Amino acid sequence: MNGMAIDLSGKAAAVSGSGRGIGRAIALELARAGADVAVFSRTEEEFRGTAAAIEDMGRKALALRVDMMEPGEVNAMVEKVLGEFGRLDIMVNNAGTSPSYDYMENVITEDYAAIMDTNIRGTFLCNQRVIPAMKEQGGGCIINVASLSGLKALFKCSAYSASKGAIIALTRTMAVELARFNIRVNALCPGYMRTRMMEGLLAYERSRQRIELSIPMRRVGEAEEIAPMAAFLASDAASYITGAAICVDGGLSAT
Repeated sequence: MNGMAIDLSGKAAAVSGSGRGIGRAIALELARAGADVAVFSRTEEEFRGTAAAIEDMGRKALALRVDMMEPGEVNAMVEKVLGEFGRLDIMVNNAGTSPSYDYMENVITEDYAAIMDTNIRGTFLCNQRVIPAMKEQGGGCIINVASLSGLKALFKCSAYSASKGAIIALTRTMAVELARFNIRVNALCPGYMRTRMMEGLLAYERSRQRIELSIPMRRVGEAEEIAPMAAFLASDAASYITGAAICVDGGLSAT
């Protein structure tokens, strides 16, 4: 994305799960492009650091603790963002979890429920609540962070893949429903990225080597390498892109 000027000046964004990893990188990239950004998650000490970094860039930041599984908290978040910024142009649904990497028959019910609740229920509720505001203001952009595993089979990722596949299906349906309201909806599909969720797999030499050898670029990605794509999708440069599931994966989806 180097060399492409992305200007989000005058726009207001909200990014879930923005205390660390991909969410933090996206929130900072949106602010770097000129947007004011609301950051929220369930871990206050992390998202407050993101908010401080945004303010250091000279942008407005709003830091909120939100349980995305609770409709009332999501409603309150949207109202606070609108009250602070006056509008909401960009919604990035990034919050996600995967407490289980195992063969499907070994995944316990509680882990499956936690994955589906965080990854798809939270995304669904946030989208449902921001759509009326975007319709009223005449448009907006929604980016749902899915995963390569929602498009391609990855080993021991059955529940996580199911949740991310659901996000991609939701994205496409929303894009079709909302196009006439000037609301664009796209999915970002990261491959293997160096995030806290991946720490366990990357900590072991054998699993790390297996992962790297499966990727044409022979390395895992960094959170900062997916953030510019989010900024692009949020900008007017992507005005004719909706309903897409865009992979940022070092070429793994091509194999």
